[in-house]
Amino acid sequence: MGTQNPSAPSRARSRDRGKNHPAGQPFAGVTHEHVRHTENFTVIGNDLAQHPELSLLAIGLACYIQSVRPGTAVDIKTLAARFPEGPTRIAAALRELEAHGYLRRSRERTTTGRIITRTVSCNRPGHRAARETPSRRPARRTAPDEPAPRKRLPAVPQPSLPAPALLQAAVDVLAGLRRHDPRLLLSAADAEHLAPGVAAWLERDLTPTAVRHALTAHLPDEPLIRPAALLAHRLTAQLPPPPAFRPPAPADPEPRHPLQTCDGCDRAFRAPQPGRCRDCRPGPFAGGRPE
Repeated sequence: MGTQNPSAPSRARSRDRGKNHPAGQPFAGVTHEHVRHTENFTVIGNDLAQHPELSLLAIGLACYIQSVRPGTAVDIKTLAARFPEGPTRIAAALRELEAHGYLRRSRERTTTGRIITRTVSCNRPGHRAARETPSRRPARRTAPDEPAPRKRLPAVPQPSLPAPALLQAAVDVLAGLRRHDPRLLLSAADAEHLAPGVAAWLERDLTPTAVRHALTAHLPDEPLIRPAALLAHRLTAQLPPPPAFRPPAPADPEPRHPLQTCDGCDRAFRAPQPGRCRDCRPGPFAGGRPE
């Protein structure tokens, strides 16, 4: 009775908490393994994702509608063709979202007489922006990889004689601006647009150094969102006047010599120094008449 059975199993050990669960994570419940999205994502609020009254189908349908591009069809027929749920369940989910303010649907008649249903998706029902009247202008559909339209730069002055050498000197001035302020790094398209404006300055007897100083002096301290637009404004607003016309100076007239008294006939004549007049000078015309 008092002997122990050496083959009896020992007391079961409790499982080591951190052996198979790093960082001491709990055995039950969800854990998140998040990777930060940098493209192709949609922000969904927890008010919708954890809504206490909406069905799971309505929450998922609202997330899908908020993720699509403006202009995408979200009617019952289109959604039923996209998802395995039938039209009845999708219609009920849309009514849930409409009752809680996540959707606004209205029927409108187009200019051709056709009646359509306009759907507005709200990610924050009750917010001031959601209560404003939506624009009647339909959103322009864009391709997924279509770049955003580039804002046009303001017009710049044009030189009277756009010589290639003058334009190249203007491009050199623009290309060197980044050495004075790194924020003035311009693209090739921006430099091509601004070059005539700089050429108009150079054409008005300004040196490249003077133009560079005018474009880089007293820049704002905050980041420059559109440096090319700022330079275009300065080239136009601070354009110096053209140089004043200066007629060529007339040639200096012959100097007027002082009066002298002739040593031979006492007649007055003009000469740089005393002596004889032209008639009294010895030569082939003595007395003013040929011999």
